[in-house]
Amino acid sequence: MTRTLAIASATLAVAMLTGCASQRIASALERYGVPPEQAGCVGDSLSQRLSFSQLRALDRAATSYRELDRGRASLTLFDLARVALELRDPVIPLEIVRAGVACSVLPAGAAPGRSR
Repeated sequence: MTRTLAIASATLAVAMLTGCASQRIASALERYGVPPEQAGCVGDSLSQRLSFSQLRALDRAATSYRELDRGRASLTLFDLARVALELRDPVIPLEIVRAGVACSVLPAGAAPGRSR
């Protein structure tokens, strides 16, 4: 019984952390100008497909980008994918674009290196 309880507790903790990550991503995207419904969709996708360390690295990179370019009113998903390319983790920009297309934020065939 104790092992089953420990597994259930661990599963619940992971689900709660994933939910928190999803909400944090969605909130950040909304601040960057993505409509709430689409931001929630992208947040859910990224929180499910990226590890916590990948999400932390992306958050640090996006924060640095915003600090360097304070004149910009928004940070698009294309911008976020371009920033993610600097992390040298090919999964991160791929998942950003995948989530953007699936959530109707980016057009099909979108890629960070292509013009908008």
